[in-house]
Amino acid sequence: MAKSLALYHLTKPAKTSQEKAPLIILLHGYGSNEEDLFSFASELPDTYFIVSARAPYNLQPFGHSWYDIHFTADNEKFSNDEQAKTSRDVIATFIDELIANYPVDANNVTLIGFSQGTILSYAVALSYPEKIKNVVALSGYLNETILVDDYASKNHENLNFYISHGSADQVIPNFWANKAPEFLTNLNIKNSYREFPVGHGVAPQNFYEFKNWLAEHI
Repeated sequence: MAKSLALYHLTKPAKTSQEKAPLIILLHGYGSNEEDLFSFASELPDTYFIVSARAPYNLQPFGHSWYDIHFTADNEKFSNDEQAKTSRDVIATFIDELIANYPVDANNVTLIGFSQGTILSYAVALSYPEKIKNVVALSGYLNETILVDDYASKNHENLNFYISHGSADQVIPNFWANKAPEFLTNLNIKNSYREFPVGHGVAPQNFYEFKNWLAEHI
């Protein structure tokens, strides 16, 4: 049963004898909920303690978001960056709460995001690199405008990124996503970037690959 922390969430305890298990936090996409990514939690390495969080903003008639997306009259997209920054900091607080409330390793925290959840994963990891070890960034992109002002002065060398995108993604174009590796490399962050012949989703081969990546970076 989820505790009353900063974000409503689901949990899957680790199957391990370790006192403190490595932690995975799943961050879903726009309009979805905590049950979406949690549906594949049983397929992830069972040495991880897995948490799937619900984004804080409610959408109508259903679903949740990390920040609002509006469309202008000429169909231009507008993202609410102030809400995104608020969600960035709520997630950072949530990580501290998880460490305080569950038997998890504060030095081994992994974020797995999809779409908008990936955008927030970048924001949290680059803004608060001391809190994160690994990031799996699925079908999203790096939005520099929602990072903390002094992110460039922080030490990011402990971070590892696995980034993947669909080459036929019509929701978030792949050329938005493939700008991230150079940005990360300039911050001395280890990263790998992969594209798969799919749209806005995760191909079976993609899932298998990042699952193995997680096993190697535990």
